[in-house]
Amino acid sequence: AAGSCRRRRLAPLNEDNGRFLLLAALIAAYLSAGATVFSALESPSEAAAQLRWNRTLHNFSRIFNISLPELRAFLRSYEAAMAAGIRVDALRPRWDFPGAFYFVGTVVSTIGFGMTTPATVAGKVFLIIYGLFGCAGTILFFNLFLERIISLLAFIMKACHERQLRRSGLLPPNFRRGPAMSGVGGLIGWKPSVYHVMLILGIFAITLSCCASAMYTAVEGWNYVDSLYYCFVTFSTIGFGDLVSSQNAAYQNQGLYRFGNFIFILMGVCCIYSLFNVISIVIKQILNWALKKFECRCCPKCHKSSARLGRRNAITPGARLRRHNISVDADGQYDSDTEGRRLSGEMISMRELTASNKVSLAILQKQLSETANGYPRNVCINTRQNGFSAGVGALAIMNNRLAETSDSR
Repeated sequence: AAGSCRRRRLAPLNEDNGRFLLLAALIAAYLSAGATVFSALESPSEAAAQLRWNRTLHNFSRIFNISLPELRAFLRSYEAAMAAGIRVDALRPRWDFPGAFYFVGTVVSTIGFGMTTPATVAGKVFLIIYGLFGCAGTILFFNLFLERIISLLAFIMKACHERQLRRSGLLPPNFRRGPAMSGVGGLIGWKPSVYHVMLILGIFAITLSCCASAMYTAVEGWNYVDSLYYCFVTFSTIGFGDLVSSQNAAYQNQGLYRFGNFIFILMGVCCIYSLFNVISIVIKQILNWALKKFECRCCPKCHKSSARLGRRNAITPGARLRRHNISVDADGQYDSDTEGRRLSGEMISMRELTASNKVSLAILQKQLSETANGYPRNVCINTRQNGFSAGVGALAIMNNRLAETSDSR
């Protein structure tokens, strides 16, 4: 049992890899469940629609005396015309400046409705280059928006927190924000809760979607459920393209509607992006909790032997607090008096003491050197962390600014 436990500890499955594999398994299960539900919901409707279409096609061919191959060839030409943006009803031009601006907006935001696509080779090549830099810049914009919305929410929530402390008598009535803030016990290390931020962003996203849906219902003539569906598909950058706003040839107050449509899509995408990142942090917390529950636990005998053999009484950084849970009475089981005394917590090996002193001296020298050169002190606390330990992009922003993410590692 001890050998199998040691092999498990030597395996390269650390916390990050375990979280990644667990998340991959959960996503696969989530996709399978979603495919099962959508297949059960939509497959009967699809089969019924196909049956109605075949009946209509045969009736049209029989009534107007047109062969089915000719009719199908005509329908293929109509499908090609639809893909090129040609409709029976009058629609707005697809490639005038407002239409092209709408197209590039859906490209860089990765919405990609698909109702407008470049037909020329030059246009397709330019789209590849244009989208490469445009999408990267837009993702950077979303991250900067996330940073500022979190900063704004943190400022408001901290003001509310100070107000609560002042009401409870933990802050003086004439307290003002400033350098003295760090000396107040109730505000030391305070950060907003990720769950409160998620709740606020969720309320704001729902309110924005409801307002936008009311506008689309009134202007586009959709029902309210379809408008809500369009808002989610658009704001989340899924962009199916089955419903697309601002595509008719003319609207009442057309300029005002186009401006409102642009503002709603911009704010909706930024807000949903921020909400998705906060939800991803909550999912990470759940994965951390699950990893602790699924952690390898051998039998008590294996734990006892690994506690005696794996951690000797060498003085290593951070090991003094962990030493107290090793029982001194258990040392009488060993035959060797020397080995028993070295495990007893009363006597230590001089070789281990010298080695630990060298390690402590090296860490201290590194801390002093990096502090003298202007590096932050917390960089060298854990010498085994790499440059990506705090996260990258939106994850790093959330780790630095929210409370529940700071101690997740």
